Amino acid sequence: MVLRRLTRLILAGTVIDTAIVERHYQQRAIRAIDATFESKQREALIVMATGAGKTRMVIALVDQLMKANWAKRVLFLVDRVALVNQAANAFKTHLPAAATVNLVTEKATDGRVYVSTYPTMMGLINETDSSGRRFGPGYFDLIIIDEAHRSVYQKYRAIFTYFDALLVGLTATPKDEIDRNTYSLFHLENGVPTDAYSLDEAVQEGFLVPPLPVSVPLKFQRQGIRYDELSEEEKDQWDALEWDEDGDVPDEVDAQAVNTWLFNTDTVDKVLQTLMTNGHRVAGGDRLGKTIIFAKNNSHAEFIAQRFNLAYPEDGGKFARVITYKTEYAQSLIDDFLVKDKAPHIAISVDMLDTGIDVPEIINLVFFKIVRSKTKFWQMIGRGTRLCTDLYGPGMDKENFYVFDFCQNLEFFNQNAAISEGSLQQSLGQRLFTARLALVGALDAQSPDGVPEAGDGTASVAGLRWDSARKLHEIVKGMNLDNFVVRPQRRWVETYVDFERWHELTPEKTTELAEHLAGLPTAVRDEDEQAKRFDLVVLGIQLGLLQDDLLVVERLRRQVQEIASALLEQTSIPAITAQQELLDEVAGDQWWQDVTLPMLELLRRRVRALVRLIEKSKRTIIYTDLQDELGELSEVALRGLNVGTNYERFRAKARVYLREHESHVALQKLRRNKQLTPADLTSLEQMLIDSGAGGRDEVARAREEAHGLGLFIRSLVGLDLAAATEAFSQFVVGTTYSAAQIHFVQLIIQHLTENGLMQAERLYESPFTDAAPLGPDALFPSADVDDIITILKTVHAHATSETTVA
Repeated sequence: MVLRRLTRLILAGTVIDTAIVERHYQQRAIRAIDATFESKQREALIVMATGAGKTRMVIALVDQLMKANWAKRVLFLVDRVALVNQAANAFKTHLPAAATVNLVTEKATDGRVYVSTYPTMMGLINETDSSGRRFGPGYFDLIIIDEAHRSVYQKYRAIFTYFDALLVGLTATPKDEIDRNTYSLFHLENGVPTDAYSLDEAVQEGFLVPPLPVSVPLKFQRQGIRYDELSEEEKDQWDALEWDEDGDVPDEVDAQAVNTWLFNTDTVDKVLQTLMTNGHRVAGGDRLGKTIIFAKNNSHAEFIAQRFNLAYPEDGGKFARVITYKTEYAQSLIDDFLVKDKAPHIAISVDMLDTGIDVPEIINLVFFKIVRSKTKFWQMIGRGTRLCTDLYGPGMDKENFYVFDFCQNLEFFNQNAAISEGSLQQSLGQRLFTARLALVGALDAQSPDGVPEAGDGTASVAGLRWDSARKLHEIVKGMNLDNFVVRPQRRWVETYVDFERWHELTPEKTTELAEHLAGLPTAVRDEDEQAKRFDLVVLGIQLGLLQDDLLVVERLRRQVQEIASALLEQTSIPAITAQQELLDEVAGDQWWQDVTLPMLELLRRRVRALVRLIEKSKRTIIYTDLQDELGELSEVALRGLNVGTNYERFRAKARVYLREHESHVALQKLRRNKQLTPADLTSLEQMLIDSGAGGRDEVARAREEAHGLGLFIRSLVGLDLAAATEAFSQFVVGTTYSAAQIHFVQLIIQHLTENGLMQAERLYESPFTDAAPLGPDALFPSADVDDIITILKTVHAHATSETTVA
């Protein structure tokens, strides 16, 4: 009631504080709050169009929850220090009454709004002093997580398990993959967030500007470089290049290599020429507007800057600057880029400015690299969507922004291709723990009478089993129960600290250990990453031998042989010389003919510390000046402005909305099997439009595919149980049907209740054929079967404006 009353007050304008945020964001925040509490959940997922005033909405949400006394202290989590500073400054400016603390720089300060990165918060939770733990589980009443599609997985998820607080996730591109499903983490139906505000909505309502996508065909970027297509002069240049140490000269270089290790001056020059000639300009047309060039790697970014400075020396190397994670004083450059009339005006970035950066003046984006993650692509597009008043002069506001694409990203995403965002990668330590568990479990499975605790892992299989178990036991012993990540797994830690629990690992125990203990922080650490990777390879071979997976064994064996060969090239190092005899054998094939698990264990122990000594091979960087070909620029219609939505999500969102509004008169008639009128159908159509689940195109498609809008909506909301039972009341009243016949009718009623409709053909499919394998004809007289079909047709007709079936 408090939230509903607060909503009405805000919509009436009685508690709008325009000094804090605009009315629009107040309303959206309250709608999200209402949706959260209406759902009776402690988690909410808000899907916002990229850049649609996210920070302002967060401020509005915090403001209203504090005013309603729902939140005393709030934690806002972001994934980069730059965003912490940006958010903290916004809170201090727009919500001065609530003391804001930047936990990255003010760790001991108290306030009401706390802004932090995830790693900083992880560390602060574990800090204790004489008075105990500062941030207890109940310290915050509300936690808001930015970029919820990527920030709530792996170890950071422990933060939300630890704190007992209302959780609100913000994202423009929620994931719906098996191992990284943003919706499931917030206990929501797939595709149905608590609240959503799509990019096309934001553009239509004037809160964002749309992109103007331009596809720019550039031959080398698309097709690579072929020697036989070069001019004679260019062939001479090609032949003179030092391609590698062996003097090999390739016949072609594929497109992936361009801007990875081969940098062609004319390719970069044509990209810069396209931008400088066709890009939006400001200052009366005298200067290119703020621009981000998305480069492939750091070397590529540096090469772009170099070519720009050669072409425009009058700008003194300040107009276009490289801003990457390798850039010294990168934050200072970002701060300058945020200033409207201050250089740099072109930011050449690798990953660093793909998300989070909020520069309203950005009016040109250049995709000079391939992007295949839909999530990342839309985040990058979002850098240009911000509104900017008076950008081109008094009263001349920003209306759109260019997207120059040189790598066919626009064509790729317009094809609606199936896109994999990649599987969630476990940490190396977690994979090692799981692999050792699997090894111990596999050895136990081969010895049902138990493995005697004897010997050494390099001498016997039994020794290997116990050495592996002891290693795992030491890792578990090193887990600190005061650590908030470990504490939820206390039961399993305390159980397996007892080494007797490791005497036999059943498949059930192995699964239990992998689920609850793998990946937890421990005092037992190994900082040699290359050694651990080698351990994992050898463990993989041992498991492959136990499981007779010869393909895996062969693949991993080749990796070990390559490592041995690489080490043998550096025998000037005493540590490698000491193992030269073993390395010689391993690099050959004979050693592998009768290889055993203890032999592999000996190899692992002797070689693991040497792997880091292998010199990293460096690909020769090639610079060329070959004539590239620039095709005709073409504007394309970029599909998917309604980010993250499709027809199936329209159905899901409509289902949730309709079930929340079952009191609607026409919807009640539909669920109670009453005859609908044309006016009822019009009312239901408007109801779908008002729900925000989709537009008129989706509604039209729904009507067409379901052969009627009433039938579509009935399929979503089902039929009231009493109405379904009543439809068959006359059929069963006064009869002496058997239990099997009554059960068959009950199955029909159940189906109608869940699905709202049923075609007669379904009577001859499961689950009905489970009760009557030959169909209803084997249970009922022919006339009764006809009556059942008539009842189904009548129920069907009531969901249309047609006359009821006689």
